Amino acid sequence: MMRLLLLLPALWACLGAGAQAFDPVRSIPGRFDLFTTDELGNVYALSGDELQLFDPQGNSWLRNSLKTFGRITHIDVFQSLKPLVFARDQGQLAMLDNTLAVQGGVINLPSSGFPQVEMACGSVQNCFWFFDPRELALMRVDNKLEVIGNSGRLDQLLGFTPRPVQMQELDNWLYVNDPAHGILVFDLFATYYKTIPITGATRFEVRGNDLWYMQNDTLHRYDRRTFGTEHFPMPGEGKVRDARIERGRLYLLREDRIDMADIRR
Repeated sequence: MMRLLLLLPALWACLGAGAQAFDPVRSIPGRFDLFTTDELGNVYALSGDELQLFDPQGNSWLRNSLKTFGRITHIDVFQSLKPLVFARDQGQLAMLDNTLAVQGGVINLPSSGFPQVEMACGSVQNCFWFFDPRELALMRVDNKLEVIGNSGRLDQLLGFTPRPVQMQELDNWLYVNDPAHGILVFDLFATYYKTIPITGATRFEVRGNDLWYMQNDTLHRYDRRTFGTEHFPMPGEGKVRDARIERGRLYLLREDRIDMADIRR
């Protein structure tokens, strides 16, 4: 009995370690195709060709129509209030300013020597990352589109043909999600470092020591220090298409809204 009593506090601590509580959910109504957030907690939501910016309380702040840009397939806010938008089918890339206006003109990648870029994201020092499926290579380019890092053929490097669906840079590391093989990690020279063994992820986000990812319509947290994984319950009702964590707040993209809930551990 004494041994059981001694074990109970540790058991309750383990049970409570992954427990999460949420403040009441607030919502941004609307049917959005894509969304993302920045480190300030602002929300960028795309509906058709219209990009809207909401503040951390969910209040509409700015909106801009990008009718001549083509269908936007990715929004990346590597720098807060300076979103990067990418139209894969047209091969067009643009940086926006804090009013959501195009800054410096639209970059046409095919005419700049990159005819088959499938994914793009931001990098430090005003650089960009591209994934070229024809060359099966990751390339880091500067703001003049000069290549300053190239992985070479990834199939030869890794021993399999990767099919990445998303990539993100954080703290000088590039994370590339290949759902069949895991999350591949590269340095700023596009040199392969390791694979994080998370497969089947449809979306992911790296924040601090945590890697958050959607798998089977469920949000999970992977601790990059302990290598532990925990399921993260999601409040509210309705299918979740995407999820993000920013500054202690959970953002959920649903069919008719974006839900926001503050996290309390």
